[in-house]
This record gives sequence, structure tokens and C-alpha cells, in this order.
Amino acid sequence: MMRLLFLAYSCLLLAACQSNEEQEKENDEEREEKQKKNISKRDVSISKTVSYSDLFLDSSTVEEYLAQKKVSDSLARRVRSFYNTRNYQFAWFSSEGLSEQAFGFWNLLDHYTTYSADTSLIDKTLRKRIDNLMLEEDLSVSASNNSFLNTELQLTLLFLKYSLKTFEKGYVKRKELERFIPRKKQDVLYLADSLLTKKHKDNKYFEDINEPYKKLKEQLAKYVEIAKQGGWPIVTMTGKKTLKEGSSSPEIAAIKKHLYFTGDLAVSDTSQFFNDTLALAVKNFQERFGLQSTGTVNTETFKELNVPVSARIKQLVINLERMRWMPSQPEGKLILVNIPEFVLHVMENGKKVFDMKIVVGKEGHNTMMFTKTLNQVVFSPYWNVPPSIVKKELLPEMAKNPNYLEKQDMEIIGESDGIPEIRQLPGEKNALGKVKFLFPNSYNIYFHDTPSKSLFEKNKRAYSHGCIRLSEPEKMAQYLLQNDASWDEMKISEAMNAEKERYVKLKEPVEVFITYYTAWVDESGKLNFREDIYDHDTKIERKMFL
Repeated sequence: MMRLLFLAYSCLLLAACQSNEEQEKENDEEREEKQKKNISKRDVSISKTVSYSDLFLDSSTVEEYLAQKKVSDSLARRVRSFYNTRNYQFAWFSSEGLSEQAFGFWNLLDHYTTYSADTSLIDKTLRKRIDNLMLEEDLSVSASNNSFLNTELQLTLLFLKYSLKTFEKGYVKRKELERFIPRKKQDVLYLADSLLTKKHKDNKYFEDINEPYKKLKEQLAKYVEIAKQGGWPIVTMTGKKTLKEGSSSPEIAAIKKHLYFTGDLAVSDTSQFFNDTLALAVKNFQERFGLQSTGTVNTETFKELNVPVSARIKQLVINLERMRWMPSQPEGKLILVNIPEFVLHVMENGKKVFDMKIVVGKEGHNTMMFTKTLNQVVFSPYWNVPPSIVKKELLPEMAKNPNYLEKQDMEIIGESDGIPEIRQLPGEKNALGKVKFLFPNSYNIYFHDTPSKSLFEKNKRAYSHGCIRLSEPEKMAQYLLQNDASWDEMKISEAMNAEKERYVKLKEPVEVFITYYTAWVDESGKLNFREDIYDHDTKIERKMFL
């Protein structure tokens, strides 16, 4: 009897063990299935002919890196998912160097570490590596170079960690995050539609936490609708150089149709007569494009009118991509520079205080996109001439004229790498004018006065070596020092004309955002377009659209 009971008990125990093992197996399978759902499938449709980047890495390289760095399982899954979405193409490099998104992310990350107490994300070695890469003019990247491979994977890990730390849950989904960096060439209308028609169950969208992005996305919807209606007509010149109020021609009806589509002309009008209502609409159009607001349709205006709606949609999509990488605008004071606009905006609590014309870097001496903090004003500054300018511009002049430096109020103060170190004395000839404004950065870019005032009268103002010249520097100094009782307007004027350099540290530092938007919505709700002066849009367009 006891033996029978023992056998029965053993059978029950064995059955229970088998049941527990089966349950654990089922749980493991459920966990594995759930993890698979959290990893995007590899997009094998992305080939080198349609990829955004022309560099690819091997999946085994990624796995080796994750193992070597002992990356946690959850983060490793995100890395795999990120590269599966891209079919293992590089995210932060092309063969030509760092991508625009790499510059944007590094700026975003730098802003976060500057204004938070979190110093855990960036180590000194990586910071030095990225800063050096950003300053490299002719960079050639190879997918087989371990240094570039490691930097690529480091940036991806940082991007994922940063997003987990800073993006409020729900507003940026995992799959959206994996598409923050363009992956492959697509039809522009398909891409625009995908941006406009996505739906979230919880009604949380990225545009809810990025106001400039939201406004531009609303304009994208309008332009996609125009495209679906067949776009606007092409306006032919037919021998005419200008069209103005009082004239009559078939082209005028086409212009009216275009301006009605874009909202510059409030009421549809099919007549061929150039009336005062059309003149006002043309002025509005010209203002939105940064042209002289004359109300006369000249060659420049014809050129902008004849850009197809598909090209404008590309411009909108490119700038939406660019806006993803800008920090949120701070409360309080902000100095916002838009390079293609040639304008500096001073903001307080999201409201404009004043605008100022600026001169930016000419092609080959591009003004960079970044954010920093303006913390010093320097009155009657020396100009320490950059070595590149000494080598390319000053040395040839010195060879032709031994008295060149003396005539330019310049002096040699040393030597570095066989090149003389030269500075220009404070005074009327000084290239920095009477004051400069410092927001320390690795590009050595700052705001400054200039003796070349006539350049501010030009419509397009790209003439500097990279720094930003201000049309009203004294006004800027007064604004920045207005809450400092030790500095009134008279004292500021005296310091600007003292011909003796003086540094003043601001009691209230101000954030500076330097942007590159060729399409944006201004504070009055108007959609603006500008010329792509550095060909940034052109380069992205070639990689992004079919």
C-alpha cells in the first residue's frame, strides 16, 4: 500500500514539475516574442542606390561592439532595431564626412549637458573627437576604418540614451525615432503624405512639443493640397522684363492664380489687368521671399514664382527635418540668427523685441549652425587675425608692400608653425569695429561691429569669413547691459570709442541659436522662403528624394 502511495506521489510531483517547466517555457517564448515586436524588421529594400548614406556597416560589427561595451539587453535591442530600419547604413557619416544630422544632434546634446547637471553622456575623448571632425574641411570617411565605426556606434548609443532621458514618453515613438535621420530616397509627395497622415492612439505628436515644427507642418499640408490640384501655372516672360500696376497681359492672370493658391491674394481673380490689389499681393509675396518689396514683378520675382510646387514641398520637408534637431526655445531672452534670412531676432518669452540686419559668412567661409551662451561684451577689441587669413590674404599683401601692416594698424605679436601671429589694433580701421560679443564655441564665431556699413544695404549679405557682423552693435550692447546699473548709454559709447580693449562679463547671459532655415513660419503666421546660400538643401535633396 505504501509503495502504491509513493508511486502516486511521485507521478504527481513529476507532472507538477513538467507543468512548471512547460509554463516557464511558455513565459520565455512570450518574452522572446515581445522582444521581437520591439525590434523593427530589417529593411532590405534599402540598397546603395537608394540609401541616404553611401556607407554601410556589417551587423556582426554591431554585435561585437555591443558585447565589447557590455551594453544592456534593452539598449542593445534598440540599437539593433535602429540599424535594422536603416539596413545597417551609417546614420552619422557619409563618405564626405559628418552628416548634417550629426552636427544637429551634437549641438542638441551639447545644449542639454550645458543646461542640465547631467554630465554622464559625453566623455572628454569623444567630445574632442567630434569637435575635431567638425572642424575638418576635407574629410574622407571609410566604412572599414575602426575609428569611424566606433564613433558611429558611440553616437547612436548616445542618441538613444539622450532620447530616453529627455523626450517625454509618448511624443516620439520608437519607430519615429528610428526615422529621425532619413534612411532612403523616396518620392517627395509620398514622404510628405506619410508625415501628414500618421495617427497615434494616444494623440501625442512631436509637433506638440516643437512649435516651429508644428507651424511648418501645417504649411506643408497646404502645399501638398496645391500639388494634388495640379500645382500653380508657370509664368512666361514673353519678352517683358517687368510687370507693374496698370499693365495688362496674359501672364498677369497666371500670377494671380499662383498668388491666390499661396494666400498672398485673398480673392480669386482671373482678369489680365494688374490692379492695386495685385500690387499689394506681389509686395506680400516679395516680403515672404526676402526680396525688395516693390509690388512690381521683376526678374527675381518671376524666378521665385516659377519654382514648381514639388520643389517647395521638398524645401518644406528638408526644413522640417532640420527643425527636429533644434533645442526648445528657452523662456526669457533669446538671440535667434537665421543665416539665409540675414537677420538676427531678439526674443523675450517667445515674443520679438527687435530685429537687426546682419552679414554672415560667404561661401567657403560658412557660418555654422549651433547654440551657445553669450556671456561677454568686448569694447574696442583687438582683432587676432586667424592663421588662414594671415596665410591666404595678409602674407601676399606684405610681400607686395613692406608697410602694409603699419597702414592697416596691424602688428606682429609672435609666430606659430612658421606663420606670424598678427593682430589689428583697436580703432577706426579695426575689422571688428568698436565692439564684439562672445559666446565661446569651437568654431571661433562671434558677433561684432564692422567699419563696412554699406554691406547692410544689400539684399543678400554673405561677405564675412564666418563671424556675424551686426548693423546696430551699440543697440545690442545697450540691450545686453540694460539691467546693469554700472553701464548706461554714455558709458557704453565711451567704451566703444576708447581705443583700449575692455572685457565686460554679463550678469545675465543670453542663449544664442544660430539656425539655417530656408523655409519657416514667422511670428505673424506667414510662410517664408529663402535662397539656399550654402547649398545645404541641395546636398540633402540629392540624398533624400527620388
